[in-house]
Amino acid sequence: MASPAVEIEVGGRTVRVSNPDRVYFPDHGWTKLDLVEYYLAVGEPLVNALYERPCMLHRFPKGVDGEKVHQKKVPNGAPPWLETVSIHFPRFDRDVDEVCVTEVAAVIWAVQMSTVEFHPWNSRRGHVEQPDEWRIDLDPGDACDFATVQRVSHVVHEVLDELGATGFPKTSGGSGLHVYVRIPPDHGFDDVRRAALAFAHEVERRTDEVTTAWWRKDRDPSQVFVDYNQNARDHTIAAAYSVRGFADGRVSTPVEWHEIDDLDPHDFTIATVPERLARIGDLHASIDDAPFDLAPLLEWADRDDADGSP
Repeated sequence: MASPAVEIEVGGRTVRVSNPDRVYFPDHGWTKLDLVEYYLAVGEPLVNALYERPCMLHRFPKGVDGEKVHQKKVPNGAPPWLETVSIHFPRFDRDVDEVCVTEVAAVIWAVQMSTVEFHPWNSRRGHVEQPDEWRIDLDPGDACDFATVQRVSHVVHEVLDELGATGFPKTSGGSGLHVYVRIPPDHGFDDVRRAALAFAHEVERRTDEVTTAWWRKDRDPSQVFVDYNQNARDHTIAAAYSVRGFADGRVSTPVEWHEIDDLDPHDFTIATVPERLARIGDLHASIDDAPFDLAPLLEWADRDDADGSP
């Protein structure tokens, strides 16, 4: 039988959570209510990561061992206070209202709707077509261990330092790492993607453990793919503090550069991240204070085009 619903008071709003005892993470028996309590504990930093960004929700109505639903359109029955943003999709020639998180209550409402993962755009609703976040996704191949990702991250850090860019790393919540760089919203998605590819090419030149080959069949599975295409329009990756859809309740967690060599992504879960956050604070809190102008990377992109780089 379904467990009785509970009401959660958050930010002056009441969110009704049904089936609070449903097990979402079978490795530990963690429930939907455990997930709610996790998101309440990290609410403000998560809202900072999602704030005013169109957001795709990854929903697991029966828990993470069940079907995953990619939810772009705000479902019927959403509360009137939920903020949204209208996105035009030229391929289908239609507009879709997506969730636009501005408060913790919206996060808890999404969890009530069986959301586990939050995947925001790298632009905000005030300038949807101009990203303000450059995302570096270190995606290991099937035969690539995490030690290789760790080594590659240091090359990424080296190149960012040479550019004068401040990178904010985090675990992906899977087997890779992400690095975010704040940028002024002065360019469209095509330019940001070009800049990201130019950066990826430079990292590739410095280590044979990296590939920028787009097609999986063309990659060495022991290498790290620097996925520049995560900066294309409507491409999203899990936000900082977003839980991932794995049975052990892993979380995409901000880390410091000096931690990377010693960390194990499996250590960051809904049970451990709230204590870590309370102890060291939000490592991405100052990201808005460190904008980077993409001009040098766009010059690199022009150079690569002239040299015939793929």
